[in-house]
This record gives sequence, structure tokens and C-alpha cells, in this order.
Amino acid sequence: MFLPISKEDMSARGWTQCDFIFITGDAYVDHPTFGTAIISRVLENAGYKVGIIAQPNWRTDTDFLKLGTPKYGFMVNAGNIDSMVAHYTVAKKPRSQDAYSPGHKMGLRPDRCLTVYCKKLREIFRDIPIIVGGLEASLRRFAHYDYWADRVFPSVLSDCMADALIFGMGERQTVKIADAIKDGNLREVLRELPGVCYFTENPAGIKGLTLPSFEICRDSKEKYAEACRIEYDEQDAVRGKRLIQPHGKRYLVQNPPMPPLDTTEMDAVYELPYERYYHPIYESMGGVPAIEEVEFSITHNRGCFGACNFCSIAFHQGRQVTVRSTASVLREAEMLTRNPHFKGYIHDVGGPTANFRLPSCEKQQKSGLCKGKKCLAPTPCKNLQVDHREYVEMLRQVRALPKIKKVFIRSGVRFDYLMEDESRDFFHELVKYHVSGQLKVAPEHCSAAVLDRMGKPHIEVYKRFANEFYKYTKSIGKEQYLVPYLMSSHPGSTLRDAVELALFLKHEKMRPEQVQDFYPTPGTLSTAMYYTGLDPHTMKPVFTPKTAHEKQMQRALLQYFRPQNRAIVREALIKAGRQDLIGSGPNCLIPGTVADTRGDFRKTNGKNSGKGGRNGGKNGVCRQNGGRGKNGRSNGRPKSRLGGKWEPKRR
Repeated sequence: MFLPISKEDMSARGWTQCDFIFITGDAYVDHPTFGTAIISRVLENAGYKVGIIAQPNWRTDTDFLKLGTPKYGFMVNAGNIDSMVAHYTVAKKPRSQDAYSPGHKMGLRPDRCLTVYCKKLREIFRDIPIIVGGLEASLRRFAHYDYWADRVFPSVLSDCMADALIFGMGERQTVKIADAIKDGNLREVLRELPGVCYFTENPAGIKGLTLPSFEICRDSKEKYAEACRIEYDEQDAVRGKRLIQPHGKRYLVQNPPMPPLDTTEMDAVYELPYERYYHPIYESMGGVPAIEEVEFSITHNRGCFGACNFCSIAFHQGRQVTVRSTASVLREAEMLTRNPHFKGYIHDVGGPTANFRLPSCEKQQKSGLCKGKKCLAPTPCKNLQVDHREYVEMLRQVRALPKIKKVFIRSGVRFDYLMEDESRDFFHELVKYHVSGQLKVAPEHCSAAVLDRMGKPHIEVYKRFANEFYKYTKSIGKEQYLVPYLMSSHPGSTLRDAVELALFLKHEKMRPEQVQDFYPTPGTLSTAMYYTGLDPHTMKPVFTPKTAHEKQMQRALLQYFRPQNRAIVREALIKAGRQDLIGSGPNCLIPGTVADTRGDFRKTNGKNSGKGGRNGGKNGVCRQNGGRGKNGRSNGRPKSRLGGKWEPKRR
């Protein structure tokens, strides 16, 4: 049964009042990949009456009053992703679709919706407790750079005027805060509760590290970078310290992170009575598209010690990996087979990083993860423990369940971690059983200088991985491809680095149809580099492409093969001093003259256009010289010859 969304639903349960009302920027989907579903079910399991108001119309009071006044308070989030990311592309243009809204409809939540919702609640309900959480709250908890406004904002807790902010995965904090509100001692509990932020006017007796104030971060890029480094350094549940950041006459206090759930607790959370689908009210509106990717996916872990600088996971879930038991995963898989929509395919058994089942090393349990260091980049730590045996056995047992035809892995696989495993059992079983034609992996770039800024391994690791992948794929008679994620214009990426990546793609015969420009989302180290022009760990200058034209040149170089890109690629090559790559030579990226360009395009007869030609699928989703057509069939074979003479430049 879904939680109440109307007074009629409340009456059907015999309720006259909710204890807590949950307000969210997403449509109501009761599935454990949605934060709203998890936290509301955790509260329900703790004995509280919880109602849901999804995507209220913020222009009037009506929707906020539809469930009446809660007995204890409101819980508010913006949804599964930051509302500004949901609304705008990296070019700051409005998106045309929202997967978390019924029928992909845009405009059902406001920009910076956490703040808008809370201000409306304060206007209507005055002093009732308001607790905020979720990704938008978590990543904006300190003074933070806002890409869309191009300035530093104060903590979102200051803007939204809530009583407390839960950061990270909030199951434990939510129940303790609910109990504190019920018992009337919220202020006292907040002072000691891990995983929360709150404001105080009197910091006397509160011990912790003091960050540069909001005002100083707003006015000094150096101090902003320094504050970001400290925030990341202390984002550890074992050794993290309390942080204090002045905001005018008030003080933002972040208590140390909450320790992650253990296996027993995670099993319990993921086995709560979710409906595992969107609410029926959305059926006539076209449903909620976001369910399609996750309805038959299973989360087996949380956290990621990979900690890429552009990724928000380390600052939200944390670097410490925690897992569900194999028995719990099997129970969920068996339950999915009873779903009337199930057709025999488990789409994913994964998480932030699918093949992490262990802590990165033994010492982190007592000492925490190392400050200012990465477990995998630029090379794996000598203390790294690598073992896929438990994951392999779990996958084997899921595959063996009745009614299951295939089990795929679609969330990220860390190929650098995989390559450190002396056993190749997981690698071989991944290729043989768990790839649905294409395996998505994330080398991101080929320049060592750029990869260092990203916190990623160098490209040689990817090349070794790709070699083995295609070798084993061929040996078992399958036609499968790697789909490499690539990013242009990341801080540290010069035009010459983009040229280097274009040459890498040409050598490997990879023709990406989609390229992701770096998106400066709140709370990441890469965003701090973008805004400040400094590496927060070294405080050394970092070149960052910022103008639209700079970004356009870097993006075009990654798709140099497109005829419509040749003019700007020519400009980029000349600016980078690489005129040697213009012409008819084997390493050239584009023809030598405009006339040559036109002639070349005519000769191809559209074969490279990505719209049905030999190198593009029917829907233009060619990734590596052989895309997948409308029915998922491959339209070409990759011709990559790894290990040749080409090598990336070293810096």
C-alpha cells in the first residue's frame, strides 16, 4: 500500500492527522532507489504516520495544506537530483524533459526547490519543525559555488530556514530527529547527533574546526578552495571532525558524518514494504519514466572509495563501502520474478560502483580512509584489498534462480580495480554473462594531466582492460562493445589535451555520438577547481575552459569526424599549433581545405552520420565504430587495435 497522498487516503487508514509529512520535488515513486521512498518507509517502520506531498504547486498554498498540519513536522527534499541539474543543461539551457516527473513533463517543481518549498512552509505553518535532506541539501550544506548564478551562495540551510539538515544517507538521523521532535528535545539532540547540520547564534562549548566564513568564501577564491579541501578531508565517519562555518552573526555547525549502515541494517532498509512502482495517479499522465531504469535493478552496495573529483558520491554517501548480504539480494531478486512486468531480465546488480564489496583496506575500519589520498588513482594503493569472489558467487546464485534469463551489470564497473584482481573469474563471468551487448565504462580522458585532475587512473589501464575485454569476447564468440564515457572541458584540460584525446579516439577507431561537457555541480572538488582556478589539495593554479567557445572547440574535437564540426575543429587545431593534423595524412583529423571537406562528405554518402550508416545505429547512438540499432542489434564491428604505436603524451 502506498503512503497517503490525500485526506481520503488518511481516512482509509483511520488517521485524522499525519505525524510527519514528506514533501519532495520528484513524483511519488515508492522504490528503494528513491530517497523519498526509503526515508518515508524508515519513518513508517519506526511507528510514525507519514504522508507524501509530491511536487506541490509552490505558487499557491493549496497543495501544502492538502494533508493538513502534521503532528510533529515536515521532511523536505528536492528529489533524487539537484533541481538545477534537473532543469538545465551544462550550457544553462532549459531541458525539455524531466524523467522524475509524470510524462517527462517539465516545470512541476521550481528552481532551487528545497529553498522554495521550505519558505512556503514557513509562510503557512510558521514555527513547525522542518528538516531537510537529500542530494540538494547534502551537497549545498556549506557555502557553495552555484554555477547557474555564477556566485557563492550561503549554506542552503540558511536560505531555506529549516531547523536542521541531514547530510549523507539519512536513515539513522531521520529516526533520531523524529524521536527528538516527539520528545521535545530537538535542540539538545542536534548538538551531538552525527550526520546533521544546524545553525546556532552561540558556538560556545562547541569544539571543532572553523572554516573560512561564508563572507570570506564569497570574496576570496583562495579561501573558498581551502574550505572545500577541509570539508572533503573531514568527510569520514571514523576520523572526521566537527566543522563550524560562520554566516554573518550565526554559525553553521556540521557534526561529524554518521557511520554507514552495517549489512544487517542495510538488509532491513531494502526489505521494507515498498510498492516498487510509481503511484497509480500518474498512470494517465504517462507514468514516471525514471522507474524504467530501476524497476528490475538491485542495489547491493553503497559508497565509493574511487572518489572521482567530479562525482558527488564521496561527499554524499561517503568513501566507505558497505553492502547488503547475498541472502537479502537473493530475496529481492526472487521477489522481482513475481512482478507481473518481469520478463526474465535483471537489469543491474550494482550501486555507485558495481564491483565493490569490500572496504578498500583493512585499516580504514579503525583509522578511516586516508586524508587527501585516493585508493585507486593515479595508481592503486599498496594496501588495497581486491577480491571479487563474494560478488561473483552472488551473481551466480541470482543467475540460477527460476524465471531469470539474464542478469546484467549496468551501473559503473571500476575497470582499474578489476585489473588489480589476479583472478580473472569476475572479468570472464562479466563478459560471458552480464553484458547486454554494451558495457559502459568511464576512462573519461586520455591525457595524464587531465586524469590527475579528475582523480582517475591513467589511460594505459583502460587500454589493458579493453585488450582483455575484446580478446575474451572474441574467444567466446560474442559481439559486445565497450561504451566509454568521455568528458570534455574538465578543469586542467587545455586545447592540446583535447587534441590528444581526439588522436586517441582516431587511433582506437572510437566515434562517440555523445560527449559530456564537464558540469560544475554543487559540492565537488572539480567544481571548486572550475570556480577558483586552483586545485584545493595543492593550491596550485589549474587552467579551466570557461567560455562557451572554448568548450565548443574541445567538444568538437572529440567528434572531429562529423562534417558539421570541421570548421571549428580546424580553428581549434590552428590555435593549438597542430596544423599537422589538417590534411590527408593517416593521423590527420580533418581534410586540408573546405573543398576537400565538402567532397569528403559527399563520398561518405552519409555513412558516418550516425543515422543508419555503417558506423552508426538507426537511432544515431554509435559509440565505437558500430552502434546498436533500433532493436539492439549491432550495426558494425569495432576495429580498435590496441597496443599499437600511438601513446598518450606524458606531462
